[in-house]
Amino acid sequence: MNLPNKITLFRVAMIPVFLVLLLVPGIPYGNYAATAVFLLACLSDALDGYLARKYNLVTNFGKFMDPLADKLLVCSALICFVELSYMPAWIVIVIIAREFIISGFRLIASDNGVVIAASYWGKFKTIAQMTACILLLVQLPFQWAETAEQIFIYLALLLTVVSLCEYIWKNRKVLSEKK
Repeated sequence: MNLPNKITLFRVAMIPVFLVLLLVPGIPYGNYAATAVFLLACLSDALDGYLARKYNLVTNFGKFMDPLADKLLVCSALICFVELSYMPAWIVIVIIAREFIISGFRLIASDNGVVIAASYWGKFKTIAQMTACILLLVQLPFQWAETAEQIFIYLALLLTVVSLCEYIWKNRKVLSEKK
């Protein structure tokens, strides 16, 4: 197993740590520690992708596990935000539904021998979602911070829908192909 794949697995292993720090009451500075773990996980995502591309270490395992690790991290955070009343459930449902739709779409494409690359809209969506998560985790007690949280929540929602539409439109032939 190469270094980028080990970093990806490390990111997955950080998720339960993040959840404990965020959700277990009484942990001193738990939300700040959870923020640090989440931020480290986000940075590890950038690092493993950089290393995989720079040193030609791209593997099928990495192509599968890296986006899955991102989805697990972000979706875990979003579900916690509903529990903590930081975010409305309907937004989280839309974001998670998009992930299920894209995953199903990729399965159909793969079954037809088609590989679908990630788009820039999807990358922007991930950055907006991760930024919204970090802002919600920090919970700064300033009006500008609350405004920034709301902007990034709705930006993430918008980019989620836009990236879904773009993804399906660009690859619509996959749905009409017969096996």
